[in-house]
Amino acid sequence: MQAILPKTSYPHGETLAATKRACLSQVTARLAVCGPTLARILLGLIFAVFGTCGLLGLLPPPPPTLPAGALAFGTAVFKTGYLFQLIKGTEAVVGLLLLANRFVPLALTVLAPVVINIIAFHVFLDPSGLAIPLLALALHVYLAWSYRSVYRSLLAVRAVPTVA
Repeated sequence: MQAILPKTSYPHGETLAATKRACLSQVTARLAVCGPTLARILLGLIFAVFGTCGLLGLLPPPPPTLPAGALAFGTAVFKTGYLFQLIKGTEAVVGLLLLANRFVPLALTVLAPVVINIIAFHVFLDPSGLAIPLLALALHVYLAWSYRSVYRSLLAVRAVPTVA
């Protein structure tokens, strides 16, 4: 049996349902404003910390239970002499740009292939460590969607060069 709630009057003659709808719309509006900022800061922290730790040699050594393919890939990246530093330097710089709220669309564009490779590494070589990469992917997609108006010109089917 469904309980029947009395139509109690609230200020300005609103009903309980109208008050709940208004409150929900205020929460949604607040999240629309705060959501991208929180996502940007969290994604920036992830990459600034992991990038800086990688550059400074503060990352722990791989566990002995790491699959052979993942270990071979990591060893190859490290033995090139430049690729590991390039990736970690890119992560650190992009993380700092996100934290500073500077060049965010550019930072997200530079970060996209890094996130894709991290996801691919964990999907194909080491599925056990997939939680943080999935969080980073979700934050990245959310931020890219939040800044979608900036990317419209990049996604033009036929771009016309500017004549000087």
